Amino acid sequence: MSEDKVDKLVRENMGLVRLCANRLNGRGIEYDELFSAGSLGLCKAARGFDESRGVKFSTYAVPVILGEIRRLFRDGGQVKVSRPLKELSLRVTRERERILQSTGTEPTVARLAAALGESEEMITEAIASAQPALSLTEWDDDGEHQADIPTPAPDTGITDRIALYDAISRLDKQDRQLIFLRYFKNLTQSKTAAALGMTQVQVSRREKKIMQQLYATLNS
Repeated sequence: MSEDKVDKLVRENMGLVRLCANRLNGRGIEYDELFSAGSLGLCKAARGFDESRGVKFSTYAVPVILGEIRRLFRDGGQVKVSRPLKELSLRVTRERERILQSTGTEPTVARLAAALGESEEMITEAIASAQPALSLTEWDDDGEHQADIPTPAPDTGITDRIALYDAISRLDKQDRQLIFLRYFKNLTQSKTAAALGMTQVQVSRREKKIMQQLYATLNS
């Protein structure tokens, strides 16, 4: 594929990166890092995409984008902690030791928050970030048996949702409105018909055709 086609794919599909980054945001890694990794994945997908295979680019690209983002969650089995949170954790540790030495008692979260001018939520998060990571493998007392603790992958269901949103975006305006009212607003067929200026029978028939169209698109 030529560089011009690669650049065009990247420019037209940055929304996929934003979708993937937003889905995994708030899990210990800053959004900018997620977006940067996802952008790298998009570039890799654009260069490796073979349009002759008849697969949509979004279907091919999303797993590649998520693969790059997942690398950020595999740092020796630990989730990365942002620099500001690391710095706050150090301040909390120093303040805790100071209070403990001067009073002989363990300071509360509220006292640490007041002393450092931070919210109790931020203090709690900083304390948690300093704790050792929980192993996803457990051993018995003899150290001879290990049992994996099942944890869902961070991208569980994301690929399907993104593919669905992409398929819906390709519908015409009225069909998108019908799907929005029926499945996102949970309106009945009668109320949907009233909103769209259609009859209930027309909505029922059109909805069935749209569902068949989406099914065919998602399974092509």
